[in-house]
Amino acid sequence: MKLHTVPASTGLLWVKLGIRTFVRQPLAMSGLFFLFMAGISVLTLLPFVGAALSALLTPAANLGLMAASKEASAGQFPMPKTLVTAFRNGPDQTRGMLVLGGLYGLIFLVVMVLASLFDSATPVTADAAALTPEAVMHNTLGNPALWIAMAVMLPLQMLFWHAPALLHWHRVSPVKALFFSAMACWANKGALLVFMLGWMGVFMVFGLSLTLLGSLLGGPQAMGVVLYPAVLFMASMFFTSIYFVFRDSFEDAAESDNPVT
Repeated sequence: MKLHTVPASTGLLWVKLGIRTFVRQPLAMSGLFFLFMAGISVLTLLPFVGAALSALLTPAANLGLMAASKEASAGQFPMPKTLVTAFRNGPDQTRGMLVLGGLYGLIFLVVMVLASLFDSATPVTADAAALTPEAVMHNTLGNPALWIAMAVMLPLQMLFWHAPALLHWHRVSPVKALFFSAMACWANKGALLVFMLGWMGVFMVFGLSLTLLGSLLGGPQAMGVVLYPAVLFMASMFFTSIYFVFRDSFEDAAESDNPVT
């Protein structure tokens, strides 16, 4: 397995491939993403252990969505069992995926504790007069905890971006998977930046179109009807595109699959 460096323009290709693959199987991909979000949300509701369980299973769930994207790109209809792909290749991979989940939860907890040490937000007041936009903005964007968490979360996401897929498709150990994931993200930082900017542009166009549609159909009531399914579709498109980022970041992964162009 060797890292594959791609030009920055590949970031836009990843966006296009994600949208195109989603359009091929919109019900399957949006349905699987809904199951993913519903499962994580239900776990967080469990007292004491809910948050830990959701963090533990997040890398495995992300792999399930990537496996679904791979199947959809090959013209297949991904079934719900695709979400548990991480636990279908024997006990060794199951243990490895749980180790990744444990590391993810532990590091995430450290980030949150670190950010809380710098939390300067004032308690929410019941006085409506004090809840001005300026006060809310200052309480949020002026809080150092927000920026510290964002700064630390970036390398955390780099560590886990490719790690579940490396463990599953390349049998890489959890620690090595984290290392190679970070290296691949750094090697292709230009393409990843274009990828993120491309999706930001798509989301902005989508938001403006949705606002226009809502005004034409009747204002806030119409917006309430179309907003949730529309957001679900957009988020599903984004997660569909992540597989292609992984596929093109490692030479043998790109060669073993049939690239979609």
